[in-house]
Amino acid sequence: MKKILHIAPLNFAGVPYDFFKMHNHVGDFSHLITLHKNPHTFPEDICFDFPLPKFSLAKFWRDRKKKEIDNSNSESAPYFKPKNVFEKIYFAVNDSLRTQKVEEAIKKYELDSFDIIHLDGGLGFYRNSKQIQKWKSEGKKIVSCFYGSDLRSRGLIKEIDEISDLNITSEYDHLLLKNDLEYLFYPYDTAELPARIENNSDVIKIVHSPTNRKYKGTELIISVINEIKKKYKIEFHLLENLSREEVLRVKSTSDICIDQVGGLGGGTGYGKSGLETLGMGIPTIINMIPEYIEWMPENPFVIANNFDELKKALVELIDDPQLRQEYSAKGTQWVKKYHGYESVNKSLYDLYKKYRII
Repeated sequence: MKKILHIAPLNFAGVPYDFFKMHNHVGDFSHLITLHKNPHTFPEDICFDFPLPKFSLAKFWRDRKKKEIDNSNSESAPYFKPKNVFEKIYFAVNDSLRTQKVEEAIKKYELDSFDIIHLDGGLGFYRNSKQIQKWKSEGKKIVSCFYGSDLRSRGLIKEIDEISDLNITSEYDHLLLKNDLEYLFYPYDTAELPARIENNSDVIKIVHSPTNRKYKGTELIISVINEIKKKYKIEFHLLENLSREEVLRVKSTSDICIDQVGGLGGGTGYGKSGLETLGMGIPTIINMIPEYIEWMPENPFVIANNFDELKKALVELIDDPQLRQEYSAKGTQWVKKYHGYESVNKSLYDLYKKYRII
C-alpha cells in the first residue's frame, strides 16, 4: 500500500477528488488537500478554504490573466514570476499568512508520512516551493499534474519543475507545451451518475452546460439551435448557475449533449461535463482538431467544428434514433474502458515504475 497525497489549489471540476477516491478504492491510502473551496459544490476531503480576494483590483488582475490566456500563442509553458513588485509582495505576504495553518495540517494529518506527493496544478501550499523542496530532500517522490489552463495562465514553478520526478497531464494540448509530460486519462466513477431517463416523446431534448460561454462556444451553439428549431421539434436546455445535482438531473433526461463547439477552448480537449453525458449514454458533440481526433483511441464523440458541422450533426442525430443508440452504447463503454478506476490506476502505476517512483 502506498500513501499518496494530493495538493490542489481547488478541486478542479472534481478531478483531484476522483484521483483521491481512486487511490483509496484500489487499496492505497490518500488524502486530498485543497487550498480554496470549489464554488460548484464538488465534494472535498480536507479543504483549507483560504479566501480568494474579491476586491476590484483582484478582479481586474484575474480578468487580465484570462485575457492573456485567450491571446496567448506561446508554444511552451512559461515559468511563473511576479509581473511587478506589487505581485511579488502580495504572494510573499499570502504565503506567510498561510504558514501556521499549513504546518498545523502537516502535523494533524501526518503528511510527512506520505510516500508520493501529487501537486495538482504543479503547485504546493505556497507560491514558493519551500515545503516541496523539504519533502524532496526527505526522499519523497514528487508528481506534478496539470489540468485546465494552469500551464498557460500561471506557468511552471521553476524550483518545483526542477525536482519533479514525473509530470502528467489529462489535457492533450498540454503535450505541446511541455515535452516531458506523460498523458493520463483522469479517473471517473460512473456510479455517481443518476440513471438515464428515456425520453418517450417526439420532442428531442438537447442540453448544453457551459461554465464559461466563450470557451464553450455557447453563442454559436444557440444560433444553430435557433436554426434547427425552425424545422424540428426540440427542447433546448441551457444549464447555467445551477447546482451540480440539478445539472446532472436535467442531463439524465436528455437525448443529445453539446459540450463545446467553436469556443476558445481550441478543440483540444473534453471536460467533466462531456464525460458525464458519455457515461450516461447521451451522444455528446464536441469540436476537436484533426491531430486530436487521430490520437484519441476509439473516439466516442460526435465531432463538429463550426456552425455548419454542428447543424449537420444535430440533424443526423435527431433524424436517426438508431445512430443515437450507437453513440450511446459506444460512449458508456469508452468511459469505463479508459476512465475507470482500475484502468487509470494501472496506467498510473506503469508511470510510477517507468520513472522509478515505486
